[in-house]
Amino acid sequence: MPSPQFEAALRIIETLRANGHEAYLAGGCVRDLLLDRNPVDYDVATSATPDIVLNLFPRTFAVGAHFGVVLVSDTATATEGDSAPPPVVTEVATFRSDGAYSDGRHPDAVRYTTSAHEDVQRRDFTINGLLLDPTALVNTPQDKFPSAVRAGLHDYVGGLADLQAGIIRAIGEPSRRFQEDQLRLLRAVRFAARFHFALEPATFAAMQHLAPRITSVSRERIREELTRMLTEGHARRAFELLDQSDLLVQVLPEISRMKGVQQPPQFHPEGDVFIHTLMLLQQLEAGCPATLAWGALLHDVGKPPTFRVAPDRIRFDGHVEVGVAMGADILRRFRFSNEDTRQILALVENHMRFADAPRMKESTLKRFFRLPCFDEHLALHRMDCLAAHANLDIYNFVRERFQTMPLEQVRPRPLLTGDDLIAAGYTPGPQFKVLLQAVEDAQLEGAITTPQEALRLVQSLVQSLDRA
Repeated sequence: MPSPQFEAALRIIETLRANGHEAYLAGGCVRDLLLDRNPVDYDVATSATPDIVLNLFPRTFAVGAHFGVVLVSDTATATEGDSAPPPVVTEVATFRSDGAYSDGRHPDAVRYTTSAHEDVQRRDFTINGLLLDPTALVNTPQDKFPSAVRAGLHDYVGGLADLQAGIIRAIGEPSRRFQEDQLRLLRAVRFAARFHFALEPATFAAMQHLAPRITSVSRERIREELTRMLTEGHARRAFELLDQSDLLVQVLPEISRMKGVQQPPQFHPEGDVFIHTLMLLQQLEAGCPATLAWGALLHDVGKPPTFRVAPDRIRFDGHVEVGVAMGADILRRFRFSNEDTRQILALVENHMRFADAPRMKESTLKRFFRLPCFDEHLALHRMDCLAAHANLDIYNFVRERFQTMPLEQVRPRPLLTGDDLIAAGYTPGPQFKVLLQAVEDAQLEGAITTPQEALRLVQSLVQSLDRA
């Protein structure tokens, strides 16, 4: 069944053609249709210049008109009895030929053209350089859809052959394509990982040669590409390709340093820290939380600088604390939000605490469960175990306690507050925190259950402190 995004793009194309302009679906949506995947959005390429596009449609946004890009907001007509669906925004780009790319990201100038063939030559990879006449898909039965897509295809770069062969190939001369937009170095890795495609040799060689150029790309854009790699369901493959293409040492040297750092085989039969981390990444499912994905990537980042060979075994003393500090530097470098930073660092900081869970006091275990997004901590621990000794006994213990413990036991209503202590005649001061903590511990342990018992406990504690 056609999606609202497809129908909006089709209406835009029909309007452009009715006014004498060429127009096609372009780029990733065509690739995904050929791969029998549902495109997230549909982009349109046209011979109409931005000013024409702006005047043809009632609601437009000239966000990239300098580069020939206009956003068109399309509102479908509501069917009888239904409210109008939300508007769909479609990117409409004018056929163009780009000039030089002085900043390695955007063309200094663009020249509009009426040639679709000329337009696709500026695009990144052959599988993204395909155009499609969508009218061939209208009223097409589902079983005839793939053949209809091929029938409406305009392929000037050999994209269909590469798609069928499973190859990521730069359009034209690879070095030129990557120097125009250095973010394409990471996009090549992401597409190869996502589709399980091979990198064409000349394209791969250019990536290795130009890998140092990736540092000129904004850190935010690098962060977004890395996050996509981590959360699209093929993170291990992506990071193997980052390593092989020499990009990993440029964007995440701390992860590259994990290679060859051996671990005690009795706990880590899988191999070095890099292999262990890759095995965690392999378990990340498509659509997983970005914070969990980055937590998995960084959880052992403190091991390389703390590696030492002790008389009994290999040790990584203090690797959690060092890892938290290193993780904070990395997340600051990539300008993560404060909220995401807190959660990722919490995952790094607490990933070793699970080993103590079966021996924790009830109060300590309940406070452990209070960590925000505790399900992410559980998921990371499970992946950590499966990427090492594969023993899930502690994971199963913690999960069972976490899932069966009522929330009112994990976060019970306080038996006493600071105001209650003041009302009982105690003078506010630093000891209030100590007293209230002791009361909460006893409450979590089940030793006290009423405010009266809590006050008696406070009285006893104060007397003990006075005697001391």
